[in-house]
Amino acid sequence: MFERDGGDIVTGVNARLRFGQFDFDPRDGALWRDGRVVRLQPQPARVLALLTARAGEIVTRDELRHEVWGDGTFVDFERGLNFCIAQIRGALGDSADSPRFVETLPRRGYRFIAPVTTVAAGNGEPARAPEPTSAAEPSPQAFRRSRLVAIAAMVVAVVTAAWLVRELRHEPVPIAVVPFDNETGAEAGEDIARGVADATVARLATPERLGQLSVIGNAAILRRPRAFRDLKAIGDELGARYVVLAQVKRDESHVRLIAHLIRVSDQQHVWANTFDRPAFTLDVQSEIAEAIASAVASRVAQAR
Repeated sequence: MFERDGGDIVTGVNARLRFGQFDFDPRDGALWRDGRVVRLQPQPARVLALLTARAGEIVTRDELRHEVWGDGTFVDFERGLNFCIAQIRGALGDSADSPRFVETLPRRGYRFIAPVTTVAAGNGEPARAPEPTSAAEPSPQAFRRSRLVAIAAMVVAVVTAAWLVRELRHEPVPIAVVPFDNETGAEAGEDIARGVADATVARLATPERLGQLSVIGNAAILRRPRAFRDLKAIGDELGARYVVLAQVKRDESHVRLIAHLIRVSDQQHVWANTFDRPAFTLDVQSEIAEAIASAVASRVAQAR
C-alpha cells in the first residue's frame, strides 16, 4: 500500500517525497502543492519529515518527542505537538475526522496513511539510493567536521525551540465546544442546550476573537455521548488546548445552566459559572453565550 522505491524511502541528494498532490523535501522542510509553495513552519516540517519517512507505521508521541524535540529540550511538548499536527493538517487540507494523510491513534501517536514515493528533484523520476560504501576509519578532518555538524544541530534545536515558544504565544489557541448536555429530562431542555451551545460557538468566533481563538464546534468526536466523552482524546485528535462544556438543569421554577472551561493538558477547571433564569428566550441565550465567550477569552489571554 505504501510505495517505497527499493524498499526504503530515499532522502539523499536531489530527492524529494511525493504524496497526493504534494511534493515535500524533508531536508529543508519545503512543501509544494501542484508546483506551488505551501507555507509550513520549521517545527511542523520536522514532524512531517518523520511521519513520511515512516509512512504506514505508527509513530508514537514519545518517539516524536525524542526525535524532533530531544530529551533535553524544555518546552511544552504536548502543546507543541498538537500545534504541529494542526499546522500539518492545515497545510495539507487534511481532516482529523476523515484523514487522507495524517491519522490520529488516540493516546498512541500518529500514522501517515497516504502512499509515499521518492522522486528526483527537477525531473520527477524516482531517485536511486546511493551504492553502499565500505566502512573506514574517519580522518581527523572528518571527525572535526562531524563535531561541528553536531554543534550546529544543537544550536538549530535551541533556536527552533525558542521560535516555537514565541510562535505559540501568537498562534490562536484551539478551543473545542462540546454540545451542551440536557439533564432536565424534557425536550425543551434539549432546545436550550443546543441553542446556548450554538450561540457560544458564534460568540467565540467573532472577528475580534478569532485572532486569539481557533474555535472547533462541529467535529465528530465532540458529538460522542457524555458517557464516552474523553477530553484527552479530544485534545489529541483536534489539537484543542481547552474544552467548553455545560449542563442544563431545572426545578419547578427555574432553569439552570452550568458552564465550564477545562484545560485539556491536566483536565483542570480554569473557569465555571452558573446561570439561573426563569426562562431561556433567544435573547437570554445570546446574553449567556456572550458571558461564556467573554470569560473564556479572558481566561485564555491570562494563561498566555
